[in-house]
Amino acid sequence: MSEELGEREKEVLRAVVQEYIARGGPVGSQHLARKPEFDVSSATLRNVLADLEELGFLEKPHTSAGRVPTDRGYRFYVDTLVQLRDPGPRDRELIHAGLAHETGMEEMLGEASRLLHSLTRHAGVVVTPRPDVAIFHRIEFVRLREDRVLAILVGQNGQVINKLLSVDFPVTSDELLKASNYLSELLHEVTLEEARERIRGELDQEQALYNVLTAKALKLGAAATDLQTGERVLIEGTGSFLEQPEFADVERMRALFKALGEKHKLLALLDRVQRAREMQIFIGTESEFSSAGDVTVIASPYGSREQVLGTVGVIGPTRMNYQRIIPLVNFTAQALSSALDKA
Repeated sequence: MSEELGEREKEVLRAVVQEYIARGGPVGSQHLARKPEFDVSSATLRNVLADLEELGFLEKPHTSAGRVPTDRGYRFYVDTLVQLRDPGPRDRELIHAGLAHETGMEEMLGEASRLLHSLTRHAGVVVTPRPDVAIFHRIEFVRLREDRVLAILVGQNGQVINKLLSVDFPVTSDELLKASNYLSELLHEVTLEEARERIRGELDQEQALYNVLTAKALKLGAAATDLQTGERVLIEGTGSFLEQPEFADVERMRALFKALGEKHKLLALLDRVQRAREMQIFIGTESEFSSAGDVTVIASPYGSREQVLGTVGVIGPTRMNYQRIIPLVNFTAQALSSALDKA
């Protein structure tokens, strides 16, 4: 695609995208001609704009002489023309401070989405880790009533899962403590899915091999690790779309909120980011929000070097400040990964 454009065409496309992002209105040749970087006539720039429109990078929204970027124009800008800089010291400090303030994984993930919404004024989104891929660290049992026990599963990355268990056999507080120690050693440094398989394997052995305590511990472990495996999507700031003129149309807004509500489609899109193990940018028709139009998703995976845990990103109009938001999303993903390692 880059072979289609000369240097002048690239600079004009860059200027149109940046002006449209900043001003929100069509950009014409006379406006560009007043910019110091273009030492050519407005007639020359008008011809360049016409060429970019013919190639599909720009379009006329109405009879105005000005142009606006198409999805293809934004894609070329993001892939080739945008000049990225690291977030400023204040933004970096806010992100580090916000994530350091939270101790639990759930609170930290929620704060990440709130931070991105606050810093970008677009919707911040986080996909939580799937429980069955968490690396097991320890398990604790707390008696609540005679037949109720709270199981607390703790992952190495700080993920905490609580599950209320109904028990149909007598078990003392001392036995719960011993069961916790036994299972924590048996299941140390395996995934939750592997923990379930290990417990099933132990239970399948001849019962005569076990004493009563071991049998109780395995039954408790089997019940505690029998969890729903799906991820969840945390979204903060969907109301920010109401502030954008692109979504003043009621039907377009309805289509957008319908797409946001179909979490399985959003999860499928963001799962592509996890599989790629690197930042992905979906512009306009490239995502599940194509029915709403004019929507961009910028997302990056978070986790450790060995394991991707989830995705963090921003959902906003295609007319967003890519130069600022791409580095913010990338930095937030890195900071979240670092904070989870220390949790």
